[in-house]
Amino acid sequence: MDEFLATLNGLIWSKALIALCLGAGLYFSIRTRFMQLRHVPEMIRLLLSGKSSQAGVSSFQALAISLSGRVGIGNIAGVATAIAFGGPGAVFWMWVMAFLGASTSYIESTLAQIYKEKDDDGRYRGGPAYFIDKAMGQKWYAWLFAVVTIVATGFFLPGVQANGIAAGMDNAWSVPPTVTAAGVVLALGFIIFGGVKRIARFAEFVVPFMALAYMLVAFVIMVLNAEQVPAMVSLILSSAFGMEAGFGAMLGLAVEWGVKRGIYSNEAGQGTGPHAAAAAEVSHPAKQGYVQAFSIYVDTLLVCSATAFMILSTGMYNVASPEGAMLVEALPGIEAGPGFAQAAVESVMPGYGAGFVALALLFFAFTTIIAYYYMAETNIAYINRKVHRPWMTLALRVFILLAVVLGSVRSAGAAWTLGDIGVGLMAWLNIVAILILQKPALLALRDYERQKKEGKDPEFDPVSLGIRNAAFWERRKD
Repeated sequence: MDEFLATLNGLIWSKALIALCLGAGLYFSIRTRFMQLRHVPEMIRLLLSGKSSQAGVSSFQALAISLSGRVGIGNIAGVATAIAFGGPGAVFWMWVMAFLGASTSYIESTLAQIYKEKDDDGRYRGGPAYFIDKAMGQKWYAWLFAVVTIVATGFFLPGVQANGIAAGMDNAWSVPPTVTAAGVVLALGFIIFGGVKRIARFAEFVVPFMALAYMLVAFVIMVLNAEQVPAMVSLILSSAFGMEAGFGAMLGLAVEWGVKRGIYSNEAGQGTGPHAAAAAEVSHPAKQGYVQAFSIYVDTLLVCSATAFMILSTGMYNVASPEGAMLVEALPGIEAGPGFAQAAVESVMPGYGAGFVALALLFFAFTTIIAYYYMAETNIAYINRKVHRPWMTLALRVFILLAVVLGSVRSAGAAWTLGDIGVGLMAWLNIVAILILQKPALLALRDYERQKKEGKDPEFDPVSLGIRNAAFWERRKD
């Protein structure tokens, strides 16, 4: 089974998907005239504005939900595995993926807002399945994405997060994985039975706090290792282009692992962020597109970079060559994952570092599992729009709790393989869809920019823009 999954993962994550992710990001950057650079001040302004309603959450809450999905095990263990198998240069390609991915995130998130709808309980729902159905008219494709997303976010991906929590707890305090699994299952059960509003409130409080605390520790480590910083930056840049003698043969792997782990971490193009984006209460879809584009920067340029700088500035990492020989082995016997970051912080904060990273992993990964549940639940809501099947939601809750238990006790390699398969399948389906359906998001961008130049607080009218099947906004305008 492990060999079959590894082969399947290799097929999904072929060079074609790497090229598709980078190419789509570059294409959307050009089509939006690099909105991810031009509109950073507007992104920040919108992030701090907006209010929630009975039907939807505020822009900041929607950002917090999506960040709780983006900021997870990928920001710690994912960065470590990228360095271990792609060399320090993989960090640079994670940055490239973040910059290009911000425009991709704008497109997919704006589409989710344009084609969102209210469910039977009066809450906003949306995401790729919804906009594929309404804008493309291909229900079979929408159902395919929904089913893949339910399996990926309801079973495959939670196991990776749980595995990271268990590994961190075991490394720091020798807590048995079964004990960790029991604690996470109890806490998760309480949250997921409380609904999206409870998810929003929880994420709004936890995500900013945990990210700021983590980056503060990274900054302290950088200051204490200031003399190593110039050499570290030089190492990242030279390795990224195969110019570093020790990592010269790893150029292709640096790109592959940088893009692979970049997408795993910030999820740009994967199709997960649009679910939270659709839940926001805004007057114009582009507003949430801007906010979600900014979330890519927060995830990768801030949180992932914090992990990379801690690991590289302290020298606490291993790098394996494509043939399996160790090019760098500062941590003999330690598997690529949370252990790199724990060793890095421990080298500066003896007796406290491993525990701090374990707690960061707990908060990062736990909120990500909650976000995964919300995404899976949203796709079940899509499938149940015509026929109500309450057993599907109950089954999802049981399976996600089971995934946490299994992920906690299985090997890290098996957990990551399943996670990569889930991310890859969603990325293939979603990126192809948004390349086909990009026009409404681009029209919304130009409309928003025009209204801002006229000094207005932009309001969205899909009919005037020639956008069809945006039923929610048509009713709202009337």
